[in-house]
Amino acid sequence: MVKQNKITKAVIPAAGFGTRFLPQTKALPKEMLPIVDKPIIQYVVEEAVAAGIKDIVIVTGWHKRAIEDHFDYPFELEERLKTWGKLDLLEEVRRIADMANFIYVRQKGHYGNGTPVLSARQVIGDQPFLVLWGDEFIYSKPPRAKQCIEVFEKYGDPVISAVKVPKKDVGRYGIADVKHIEENVYQIFNLVEKPKVEDTPSTLAAHGCYVLTPDIFEELEKLTPGKGNEIWLTDAIKNLMKKRPVYACEIKDGKYFDTGNKLEYLKAVVEFALDHKDLNGEFRSYLKSLKL
Repeated sequence: MVKQNKITKAVIPAAGFGTRFLPQTKALPKEMLPIVDKPIIQYVVEEAVAAGIKDIVIVTGWHKRAIEDHFDYPFELEERLKTWGKLDLLEEVRRIADMANFIYVRQKGHYGNGTPVLSARQVIGDQPFLVLWGDEFIYSKPPRAKQCIEVFEKYGDPVISAVKVPKKDVGRYGIADVKHIEENVYQIFNLVEKPKVEDTPSTLAAHGCYVLTPDIFEELEKLTPGKGNEIWLTDAIKNLMKKRPVYACEIKDGKYFDTGNKLEYLKAVVEFALDHKDLNGEFRSYLKSLKL
């Protein structure tokens, strides 16, 4: 077992424009779209906290103020809830702000999902850290992030979460070329973006949660912007693979919610509503009443 510093920091990139949800996201960050009564990004933060993360670094832009407000202490709202005797809601809004130490960094540089990770470098320093996207999550027990961190603690090298997908769907994902190591752990030798069914190296889609070591920053800095003048985290990870192992952790008992597109977002809302303690019965009856 390779000894490493304990992972206590997570980076959540949340600076994108959310163009797939326009005009809704013209004024509201896509990460703040509600899944019943909680925004998407709160599910992501809760996953990180459940995995032992203490510091949440959210990389934002000028149009993402609502995210900062959500994880802040709303004094006037708290006073109103106290006056109205709604103590359960008061406890919940306080819990949101108390979950972690929230740090906000403005994204600077090229477009692409590698730039927000690089923007967090000064906050992360020379420690291993977690990366989670702000508009997707996997609901699993134990949490996906915790499963990935446990693999990292055993092997000491970067880890990416992974899920098996139907072969017909490999063209929607980044697919890993892997060697099975043990149980749900694989070593990744290449990442192939949206392969054709006949060319896919596996059906293991690797994405969503990353346990990274600080040498990823050097790889990100060296990247030349590609199409659209963008820098991609996957390209930096592929370069890192030439120098050290990178592992995939196939998530046990998890369901992936890609809430970054309209159809999958709606599916997530329906599934969580059916599981909501205050809504499940009446909402289920309503769905059954529809003549579909």
